[in-house]
Amino acid sequence: MSADVRFVLRRGEPGYPAHLELTPRPPRVLYGFGDPGALRPALAIIGSRKATPYGLDCAAVFARCAADAGVPVVSGAAMGCDLAAHRATLDANGTTVAVLGCGADVDYPARARDVLATLREGRGAVVSEFPWGMPPARGHFPARNRIIAGLAYAVLVVEAALPSGTFSTADHALEAGRDVLAVPGSVFFHGSAGCNRLIRQGAAPVSCIEDLLDSLAGCGLIEMVRGAGQGAAGPTPLSPASSDPVLCALLAQPTAPDALATALSMDAGELLRALAVLEADGRVARYPDGRYGPCVPR
Repeated sequence: MSADVRFVLRRGEPGYPAHLELTPRPPRVLYGFGDPGALRPALAIIGSRKATPYGLDCAAVFARCAADAGVPVVSGAAMGCDLAAHRATLDANGTTVAVLGCGADVDYPARARDVLATLREGRGAVVSEFPWGMPPARGHFPARNRIIAGLAYAVLVVEAALPSGTFSTADHALEAGRDVLAVPGSVFFHGSAGCNRLIRQGAAPVSCIEDLLDSLAGCGLIEMVRGAGQGAAGPTPLSPASSDPVLCALLAQPTAPDALATALSMDAGELLRALAVLEADGRVARYPDGRYGPCVPR
């Protein structure tokens, strides 16, 4: 498809997504770039803008799972988990849709420019209910979130603190009769409190590929994809079994090096060497708060 194909879809006219039409307060018009055929039932993947490596890796792993299953991924192109989901879907040759809180021709945020350009070229789509050239504004994003939820059959929250804007999308999803899924996190980390609360409130927990595939099947997405002649990917584990005590401890809970050395009765120098090896192997990462924690295998 040629670059920057512009389209406008109006309610009641051919091409307007039928599943979006059936939600509360569907947008009167969608302005878009890219492939309007990408606006088919999808999995929404959303999460924190200030994501940890854990949140980014979960967004990427589950986006690749959806892409391998032939399920489009929709998100908001925000920094953090949203962009990780878009990029992973594109890397897996899947279809992804970015819904913006500004005009569909505006590069916002600036760091999403490369992803938005790729989608506008037809690897997916960039859409908005706001007219061409409209700058972003704080009040636009709750409205944007209802479109993300409306384009999806299920919404997966991979990482969220309290309070979190992801709850707006989850609320819109529930209002539209969509499934809400959440990735559980450590009870000791404030950045996981939002996901853990969603699970307590009834969201389906997604802790492995099998959980996500079951949820995609449960909401009808897998059947829809197979009906279109595409197959679903087989399940793969998120984290391989390991006897490494440092890795096992960090898989259980991200921890600061000094606390980890004490817990494992290890010399500080020995622990730092072990962490360096695991980090070089892509097994663990240093989080912004100084703790070390797991990276989900890519």
